Amino acid sequence: MSNTTILRLPEVLKRTGISRAAVFQKLDANSSYYDSTFPKQVKLGARSVGWSSEKIQVWIDSKLNQEPAQ
Repeated sequence: MSNTTILRLPEVLKRTGISRAAVFQKLDANSSYYDSTFPKQVKLGARSVGWSSEKIQVWIDSKLNQEPAQ
């Protein structure tokens, strides 16, 4: 059994510290802010999506381990 839970958008925003617009820009391949490493959405229903808590944490950890901007 996995400890992964599905996070809804408000929790993703809280954990990542980025805005709603930034999340969707990171997911949009046509955006200049596209981030192929940002976790993809999980479809929960006809009009609802979520994100894997484990994948969001891996993405956050990868950002924390990057070299600081200069």
